[in-house]
Amino acid sequence: MPLKHLGYKAVSVNVSDICAMNATPMQITVGLAVSNRFSVEALEELYAGIKAACKDYNVDLVGGDTTSSQSGLVISITAIGVAPQAAVCLRSGAKEYDLLVVSGDLGGAYMGLQVLEREKEVFKANPNIQPDLDGHDYILQRQLKPQARVDVIGFLTELGVQPTSMIDISDGLASEVLHLCKASKVGCHVYDEKIPIDAKTAMVAMDFNLDPSMCALNGGEDYELLFTIDQKDVALIQSNPNFTIIGHITNSADGTYYIDKSGSAVTLRAQGWKQFN
Repeated sequence: MPLKHLGYKAVSVNVSDICAMNATPMQITVGLAVSNRFSVEALEELYAGIKAACKDYNVDLVGGDTTSSQSGLVISITAIGVAPQAAVCLRSGAKEYDLLVVSGDLGGAYMGLQVLEREKEVFKANPNIQPDLDGHDYILQRQLKPQARVDVIGFLTELGVQPTSMIDISDGLASEVLHLCKASKVGCHVYDEKIPIDAKTAMVAMDFNLDPSMCALNGGEDYELLFTIDQKDVALIQSNPNFTIIGHITNSADGTYYIDKSGSAVTLRAQGWKQFN
């Protein structure tokens, strides 16, 4: 990953966490640990990406720290945001009969990673062969330069919709749905046919003999927002093309299920990235 892209992505993924509480990002701090194999020019590239992200998200870089490292590069970014108390959205507010909604489309970042890893292996086998990245701009951008959905907070405000719970999709849709269900003590039904997947993402997935839906469920790093709404807000959400209703919340005793295209219910499991907790 180019260092400029890495700087941009490091800001985006933290800004996304602020958006996931229905808040507006305002400031960031940057902590860096750097080994002596990184030149001044390399760090300038990293900070160029950080600066570009700050400009795009209208946030201020207000501090941080830099120290030495014996193990390459370590980046720690803290994002700070604000929201009216009544608008703050947690993971724990979903209730039975609420609807599950996602922004944008899913699976693109994972497929971008697959293309990059494939071309890296080709390059390692023969450094004279140039990477074949033509036609993959969208999914590569989803991986290398993800966009935190700050616009979604504005859309929800304009629509007058207050989500009952919210989280960003960093570890895959399945993982995030289960996080909401666990925190809210509820169950869910997620419908395969409703999951929004870009045509390019689906085409590349099939080229890799992968199921596009499984890429969306378990791929991660899309940084879209997943949230629940009261049924009274259905018409408002459906009026905005940025949102897709993908399922609904059930009683906790009913379990967490993925409904495939044939209508069969399968227990929803997170097979993507698992954090220490």
